[in-house]
Amino acid sequence: MASRMPPVLSTQPAILQTRSWPDYALLDSGDGRKLERYGEYTVVRPEPQCWWTPRDPAAFELADAVFDPEDEDESGRWRFAKGSLDSFSLSWRDVRFSGRFTPFRHLAFFPEQAANWEWLDARVRRLDRPRVLNLFGYTGVASLACAAAGAEVTHVDASKKSVSWARENAELSGLENHPIRWIVEDARRYVAREVRRGSRYHGIILDPPKYGRGPTGEVWRLFEDLPALLKDCSSLLADNADFLLLNAYAARISGLSLAHVMAESTERRSGQIDWGELALSEDGTDARAIGLSFFARWTA
Repeated sequence: MASRMPPVLSTQPAILQTRSWPDYALLDSGDGRKLERYGEYTVVRPEPQCWWTPRDPAAFELADAVFDPEDEDESGRWRFAKGSLDSFSLSWRDVRFSGRFTPFRHLAFFPEQAANWEWLDARVRRLDRPRVLNLFGYTGVASLACAAAGAEVTHVDASKKSVSWARENAELSGLENHPIRWIVEDARRYVAREVRRGSRYHGIILDPPKYGRGPTGEVWRLFEDLPALLKDCSSLLADNADFLLLNAYAARISGLSLAHVMAESTERRSGQIDWGELALSEDGTDARAIGLSFFARWTA
């Protein structure tokens, strides 16, 4: 690819707030917890950033499910008010998926990511059947949002269980026959092989964990491994590529630091890099918001 001007880095952060949709709402927060609605169920989960006072403390005591943490690694146990619950169906626009009560306080997806799903939906719909690569794809909601918008998707995750759940979500969404490739593999190994093959994508999504292991014991460490992976991803972008989205959950990271490492990896491409924070927001004029992850995204 011929040398181009480097991308323009935004000088101001963006705060992308996810507000309620029919199957999700942040109802209240405070005292280190948040009260949420998932479909017909109300759920209480720990959230250390909620230093303020809840508006309705009594509502927390009426929740259908409460997560009690056992250590600082987010593991713990669920308590259910009316018998054990396993999975339940949810939807976001045209995508249907299962919420699940995992042993790590999450419900098999991250509702704050709806702000990214909305952005991805809009980007993909502008393009003619783009090829999209989703790395660390987890249970596949972002992959399915892109597929529903018209993309051919390659979904990669190191967890066989997560990819199995993602395929089930595709069936729930009526997208089981859509061109989606499901890959159980270490993201770095898959990307390195795609670079050697000369593969190209119009959009790439990365949502890496702080720490993880691949299917054959590969160790992933965000701060050590992200820069090299991001450079390889940049080389997978087609000449007419449209976006590269990076999201990360880590206490020692910021949107600005993600933007700088992305700027280095895309220095031979023109375009724009914006960056900031994803947040969950209560509804109402005096709504409070909880910042939960950071992002940076390059667009052509």
